[in-house]
Amino acid sequence: MRIALSQLTTGPDPGKNLRLVEEWTRRASDAGARVVGFPEASMACFGTPLAPLAEPLDGPWADGVRQIARATGTVVVAGMFTPAPGGRVANTLLATGDGVEAAYDKIHLYDAFGYRESDTVAAGSGTTVIDVDGVRLGLATCYDVRFPELFRAHADAGAAATLLAASWGAGPGKLDQWELLVRARALDATVWLAAVDQAEPDTEPGSAPTGIGHSRVVGPDGTVRHALGAEPGLLVADLDIDEVATVRQKTSVLANRRPELWR
Repeated sequence: MRIALSQLTTGPDPGKNLRLVEEWTRRASDAGARVVGFPEASMACFGTPLAPLAEPLDGPWADGVRQIARATGTVVVAGMFTPAPGGRVANTLLATGDGVEAAYDKIHLYDAFGYRESDTVAAGSGTTVIDVDGVRLGLATCYDVRFPELFRAHADAGAAATLLAASWGAGPGKLDQWELLVRARALDATVWLAAVDQAEPDTEPGSAPTGIGHSRVVGPDGTVRHALGAEPGLLVADLDIDEVATVRQKTSVLANRRPELWR
């Protein structure tokens, strides 16, 4: 399966960001990608008042993504914000395209490093996997990468790969943590891990997460196969799905688990 990771920087205007999604999806489609992954907060960047911008999954922004997917023959996965009770929003990944229509609400909220995502965002409560051309992919968002149980749940649901969308907060040691965590989640779930982050912005980091770039595709053995730097870029990669079974036969971490000991 050929996938593309669109490492871009979004701003506060959903309309302008939708045009970016269209531009980058067309570039990915021209490169032969079947799945095009965009970062968390593709609809509008963090640091923007989110509740006034949030739209339902049948709203105009999501419909615009659907039209882009149909026009290019791709499956697009992009981060948006949907309304939630109490004036908060859900941090949602929309996955849409030929034969695919699903959404994932971020489970683990970024209440860390001095930021409280839960002040404005409501947590999701369930996992999401999608099927594209007979290949199952799990969906995850940013801070989720620190919780291996989610990625193992994708594997248990038959996923051969997980698409992780992020707007990774900058700071001392954060790049090292990003690189380590992405590799670890691929290895301990023995899945392909396609991690797409927002590119590093031109301005100094503020209080809200923006991005550091360094999107990457990691094999089920934990080795980095493709990677970008900090600047905007399109990463196109072919995932050998048969490799997942080969790695799981050699590295039997899923089969050798003893979950009953930790309940």
